[in-house]
Amino acid sequence: PTTGVLYKEDNYIIMTTVDKEKYKCMLPLIASGNEEEEKDYKGPTPGELLEPLFKQSSCSYRIESYWTYEVCHGKHIRQYHEEKETGQKINIQEYYLGNMMMKNPLSEPDQEEKENSKDSAKEATVALPGQIPTKNIEGQMTPYYPVELGNGTPCSLRQNRPRSSTLLYICHPEAKHEILSVAEVTTCEYEVVILTPLLCSHPKYRFRASPVNDIFCQSLPGSPLKPHNLEQLEKQQETLKMPFRRVKEEEMPSTKEEKFSSIHKPVAVGSHQLLTVGTTHISKLTDEQLIKEFLSGSYCFHGGVGWWKYEFCYGKYVHQYHEDKESGKTSVVVGTWSKEEHMEWSRKNAARTFYLREDGTQTVRMVSHFYGNGDVCDLTDKPRQVTVKLKCKESDSPHAVTIYMLEPHSCQYILGVESPVICKILDTADEYGLLSVPS
Repeated sequence: PTTGVLYKEDNYIIMTTVDKEKYKCMLPLIASGNEEEEKDYKGPTPGELLEPLFKQSSCSYRIESYWTYEVCHGKHIRQYHEEKETGQKINIQEYYLGNMMMKNPLSEPDQEEKENSKDSAKEATVALPGQIPTKNIEGQMTPYYPVELGNGTPCSLRQNRPRSSTLLYICHPEAKHEILSVAEVTTCEYEVVILTPLLCSHPKYRFRASPVNDIFCQSLPGSPLKPHNLEQLEKQQETLKMPFRRVKEEEMPSTKEEKFSSIHKPVAVGSHQLLTVGTTHISKLTDEQLIKEFLSGSYCFHGGVGWWKYEFCYGKYVHQYHEDKESGKTSVVVGTWSKEEHMEWSRKNAARTFYLREDGTQTVRMVSHFYGNGDVCDLTDKPRQVTVKLKCKESDSPHAVTIYMLEPHSCQYILGVESPVICKILDTADEYGLLSVPS
């Protein structure tokens, strides 16, 4: 490399491969910039920067498989689920996870800080004065501005103490105040990460990509230019890339976008979930080929988070499994497909539900399939059974799959499967909810 600020002749390390090949690798000197700019900053405080958001009564939403989260900035955070059954009134299950200005700061700020705004008092609960708290968000240490909300719905698991939340506002220049994640950090205490462009004019909250500097290695006498294993690996990667060469250039993300998006991309409503569901991404098969493979049961959907994961093969089975390094794979058959059993079930239950468009026409909103005859349940001594609900879910990624499991009765399950793939075939559903390849 050209020696300069980053590289000094004496800053190197000798690396030896397993094949005893030796290389001299020059390391970059890591220097962080922007310190001067941060020191000289005399602009609005983070609380003042966020004030327009709190004053304009705007709310952000995050739709997950079962729950929807509503953050009305400066007011409250609510978690709710709506049940809409045909001909019945809407049944809403809801909890307030926190209300604004109800939670006292945990530590009494000193006299000097008392004279400042309430915002700085809030900041003092999370970080030492003058320090900006940071959190590892998607692999990146990110500065955030915390806002505490208390006095939520009482929590029965904690002697009816009110639920509370901390909203972590982080800078993202392209965001529109999206909710990046919701996590229950301890029982009935929540942490909500919100992306906002408003903080980005404050240098201490500005997004800063970790500097990535090259390490330059040159072979020492008697060693090949490149290690033998590295050459082999590069050859392997080349052969693996071959089938995907047909992807058009414009579909490939530009490196400029990639640097940013891989860390904090605003989450589109209803896309990748963090809590109650698992999302998988499938390789870019053509839509038609993917639909055929899905309907034939040869392409299975996998998902779920936590201890149990789920495998759904259309027209075959639903499995629940747990993989452990020590004990291997534990698998439970939740239900298996029998066309006759499903048709019998569909005579008593709605296999299709419809959505009425504004122009008066109907479109299929969801199909339900019955998979019975699973493994016998210890609690009921009957075979497990599952109703699979297939729904259309639009997403930025046409290949995202969301899977979640509910257990309304012992060993009787509901498996929700949502994907853009399903959007393309829902309208082919017959009276039994059976799907086919679109003509």
